[in-house]
Amino acid sequence: MTHRFDPTSLREYDIRGIVGTTLGAADATAIGRGFGTCIRRAGGRRVAVGYDGRISSPELERALIDGLTASGVDVIRIGMGPTPMLYYAEATLEVDGGIQITGSHNPAEYNGFKMVLQHKPFFGEDIQKLGRMAAEGDWDEGEGTVSSVDIIDAYVDRLMVGYAGGSYRIGWDTGNGAAGPVIEKLVKLLPGEHHTLFTQVDGHFPNHHPDPTDEKNLADLKRLVADKKLDFGLAFDGDGDRIGAIDGEGRVIWGDQLLSILAEPVLREMPGATIIADVKASQMLYDRIAQLGGKPLMWKTGHSLIKTKMRETHAPLAGEMSGHIFFAHDYYGFDDAQYAAVRLIRAVHMIGKPLTQIRGEMPELVNTPELRFQVDESRKFAIVDDVLDRLEAAGAEVNRTDGARVNTPDGWWLLRASNTQDVLVARAESHSQEGLDRLVAQIDDQLARSGVERGPQAGH
Repeated sequence: MTHRFDPTSLREYDIRGIVGTTLGAADATAIGRGFGTCIRRAGGRRVAVGYDGRISSPELERALIDGLTASGVDVIRIGMGPTPMLYYAEATLEVDGGIQITGSHNPAEYNGFKMVLQHKPFFGEDIQKLGRMAAEGDWDEGEGTVSSVDIIDAYVDRLMVGYAGGSYRIGWDTGNGAAGPVIEKLVKLLPGEHHTLFTQVDGHFPNHHPDPTDEKNLADLKRLVADKKLDFGLAFDGDGDRIGAIDGEGRVIWGDQLLSILAEPVLREMPGATIIADVKASQMLYDRIAQLGGKPLMWKTGHSLIKTKMRETHAPLAGEMSGHIFFAHDYYGFDDAQYAAVRLIRAVHMIGKPLTQIRGEMPELVNTPELRFQVDESRKFAIVDDVLDRLEAAGAEVNRTDGARVNTPDGWWLLRASNTQDVLVARAESHSQEGLDRLVAQIDDQLARSGVERGPQAGH
């Protein structure tokens, strides 16, 4: 028996597609066969399986489990919950891997799979290998068993370990995503006063799209914080691995700003530790980490890549602009928005100022939203290389970690190829609007020299 996947579904960090079009039950079974075989060949026997709140998740779960058991691995079902709850199960139960069925923050018709093998992210070449194994029918045979574990209470208790974070008035918006039930249990354990929005799991996402990095999705939370005069608000994406936050005045606290707050208590306990952020993060963050006595490290965008780099450098904390926050300090090193929320409350308490004041004291910088340029898939990396060669020939100050990040007296700009789409992504940040205009002109100029024009941008 062999199987062919839609090539667009096998992505860099996960498998994802539109259910019924590019992804279906037969794909789920083939993923189970391939992943189960990888577990067996790595000397393992058991795998944990969880799923998010999407309409298609239960059907895909059944098909995935059929594939896993047919390749001879035993399945531990943890049921519906956020992706970090599956990561927690994989880290603490006696299993050799884990799979979460999730469409993350994609629209309702999407779904997909995030995988962990022996506590390490399963991505890139690993995912391509599942495709090759399916095409050749290169699968082990066997008969695995299926059992269930109710892990949500243990997970919520773990989020609270070591909590000494003071008492605040907080709004929480889970956007009808899978984090809802966890947050409902968590706020009962936290001191203070808590108001929750949209914690009912509903795969139609009737209130707003569960992506807290897009400011328009924070409108309900801003209203709640303003109406009840709360200290701050927290928001979660569809599968609970990315966090968003607003202060008491409704100002967004972006991923890099959150990391600059979270770093402070960590660096008090671990002076000189390495803290990792992605290439899209503000210069303000890198400066702040250094000022707090840490070693800032700029790394490539992508949760699997960041987790791998954290293990290499023993970094206690890392984060991405997109709201993935990874704690290895007193935790397991995976991205967990529920845990990041608890740590943020602790950090605010330890810093000893209201979050609104902490946000207000940050340098005011002007930056662009993510600018996207449609390019031919075959040329996207080549264009970035052309730009890098020209810049270096001109003597510019360039960082090549992930694309081109260029520092100038006006600030910095970034151009990189997306790992998941046929686009180039750019960003710029400056102390003034005039400076920002000059930086964006440099990006446009470099792309024009490579024959690329910026089309109409989707509004943020």
